Amino acid sequence: MMNIDRQRSKIFYGWWIVFSTSTVMLYTSGIVHFGFTAVFEPIADEFGWSYTQISLAASLRGLETGLLAPAVGLLVDRWGPKRLIFFGCAVTGLGLILLSHVNSLLMFYGAFIIIPIGGSFTSHTVTMSAVSNWFRRRLAMASGIMASGAALGGILIPVIVILIDGLGWRTALFFLGLGTWLICLPLSLLVRDNPEKYGYLPDGDDRERTFTAGGPTKPARHVDLNFTAREALRNRAFWHIAVAMSLHALIMSAILTHVMPYLSSIGISRGISSVVATAIPVASILGRLSFGWFGDKLEMRRVAAAGFALLALGLILFAYIDTLGLWLLAPFLIIFGLGFGGNVTMRTVMLNRYFGRESFGSILGIAIGLMTVGSIIGAPLAGWMFDQWHSYRIAWLALAALSCVSIFIIMAAAPPAAATTK
Repeated sequence: MMNIDRQRSKIFYGWWIVFSTSTVMLYTSGIVHFGFTAVFEPIADEFGWSYTQISLAASLRGLETGLLAPAVGLLVDRWGPKRLIFFGCAVTGLGLILLSHVNSLLMFYGAFIIIPIGGSFTSHTVTMSAVSNWFRRRLAMASGIMASGAALGGILIPVIVILIDGLGWRTALFFLGLGTWLICLPLSLLVRDNPEKYGYLPDGDDRERTFTAGGPTKPARHVDLNFTAREALRNRAFWHIAVAMSLHALIMSAILTHVMPYLSSIGISRGISSVVATAIPVASILGRLSFGWFGDKLEMRRVAAAGFALLALGLILFAYIDTLGLWLLAPFLIIFGLGFGGNVTMRTVMLNRYFGRESFGSILGIAIGLMTVGSIIGAPLAGWMFDQWHSYRIAWLALAALSCVSIFIIMAAAPPAAATTK
């Protein structure tokens, strides 16, 4: 263990954890999560598969990630995030390279079974666990910054489009797989487990100022809870948060998979569509950061409910772009981005504040496993609606209604009696 009396760096090491995990999330989410919409049409054109068939791959990705999430949560509590992130980066790179060689629908689905294995070990379950171990007072802000890394992955969509248009989708995916190894594997080595193992306390508080030989000299601002995963499952608040998370995942799965096909279907060029697909996650950064700030200051349920209200309004605007004009894209991106990004931050912060950090990986993993239900349904449902009616409007309005339902669900998530709400 490091000598706790040594001269400390002016930068608390927890912020290096935020940097490394957010950058890994930027690359992996940009390629695997947001970037799938860019490869959607080239694959459909080459093989002649329907949108429903291709969308099912996104559901397989979500299904496997969800099934693995509880086990990954248990592993991160036992082994720590560093080894899991390294393994996840290695497998994700391999999966992308294998995807570049598919020549049948069965092989396509097979590659999308491998990729989520890697993605599960670089997912929010692991990265948020790493960050939450190092912060308490600044947890919402640190989580918002880390989650912004995932959102910045959207800036890779134009790069992916350029690579696909210039090299073909197979060669592009091959090089993106290699990039996963070259960029993300070294970054994973910066991750550390609990700060106490390295002579720190959460938020960089000095042990000497917080504790003396006789005990604590300064009261803690937050009460550390010690819910086990089993105890959390028996708490009604957990299920309200998990259901709201599932509906959020359903909405985002549909939008992020079908944004470019939708815009193409109403006559917008592929170049402009890729910019919009990029702008959605990038616009969500403001929501991730601002909701992170509000989440440290205000009652968390109200902040999360505001996020769902913004999602609903944004979806209504998105549904009428073809009739009311392209000018709706600007307010859609701002409003929807705020709601999208804000609830990415709030869902994990609420679980941590309600149930504590000791078993946080397991609790978050179970919640993400349940969230898979929404991820599975969203993309193929929107694809099926388009195949049936040759329009996405019904899908977007239905998702807006589900977002309104989520407002009431999250407001009913009363915190456990021992939990703080600020």
